[in-house]
Amino acid sequence: MSVVLVAYAGRHGGTRQIAEVIAAEIGGTGLTVDVRDAADVAGVEDYAAVIVGSALYYHRWRPEAVRFLERNAGALAERPVWLFHSGPCGPGAAGQQVSLPPNVALLAARIDAERTATFGGRLDPATVHGLIPRLLASGRRAGDFRDWDRIKAWARDVGRRVRTRVTL
Repeated sequence: MSVVLVAYAGRHGGTRQIAEVIAAEIGGTGLTVDVRDAADVAGVEDYAAVIVGSALYYHRWRPEAVRFLERNAGALAERPVWLFHSGPCGPGAAGQQVSLPPNVALLAARIDAERTATFGGRLDPATVHGLIPRLLASGRRAGDFRDWDRIKAWARDVGRRVRTRVTL
């Protein structure tokens, strides 16, 4: 049995990269970890703990992540769950704490998820589509604002907490 699932949803690979780093850090604590796109996960019954992450676009979670939480709410309520989102960009982005969107906050309360971590995002002018994203990507918000040390520390803390809460 895999002990921890890290499910993610994003459009341009930045949240997937965060999920992979989280999985590597948790794996370093001796736990078995699967990293999967939230849209590709049929269920969570085989996992003792779950981490779900989404990119934030206009203060909304990706629909794939929301559907994952909705579809698995009953099973998620029976195991420890941690949530993260990435997306704030620009000066000071790495230290921002962004509240969950209301629909996700209701789901988080329903499954009794731990407090959500906010990580800075990445806004690459080469990968954005649409007028507004292109305008944002041409200004001070463009760049990679992910704080890898903070992400790794959070993941190690989650790994320690999983080891204390889950029978292996």
